[in-house]
Amino acid sequence: METSLRYGKDSKALRIHAKEKFLIDSNTRLQLSASLGVGLQYTKHEKLRYFVRAKKGFPVTSNGLLSFNIKGRCDVDKEFKQKNSKGAAEFSWSIFNFQREQDIRFKLGYEVIDKVPYFQIRENNWTLNADMNGRWNVRYDL
Repeated sequence: METSLRYGKDSKALRIHAKEKFLIDSNTRLQLSASLGVGLQYTKHEKLRYFVRAKKGFPVTSNGLLSFNIKGRCDVDKEFKQKNSKGAAEFSWSIFNFQREQDIRFKLGYEVIDKVPYFQIRENNWTLNADMNGRWNVRYDL
């Protein structure tokens, strides 16, 4: 299970986030080339929501450290009436051992539906996300 502490501009509290990844059969092409997530989300205001998300990466360099990714997410309320969708295209550049025992990843992307550029900087367990609308969040992976 992956857990993290998260705080963002729109938050009024520090959140603990947990997620579990379930492996698909090792011969399944989806596992080797893309990821797919399906689940439930419960919030204080919106109650129960269902979501599905997918991501597909295309290596730009032969070592795979620079890649082009497309991703999307759709979530709906429990009556399947209110739908929220997101889609993005991004470049991701990973630098392993930037300094001793320090890995860094930069992402630069564009959220297609909201028409907003964004970036991410990740250093080992710390992640900073921000977009051109002034939204930001910080995450620490436990």
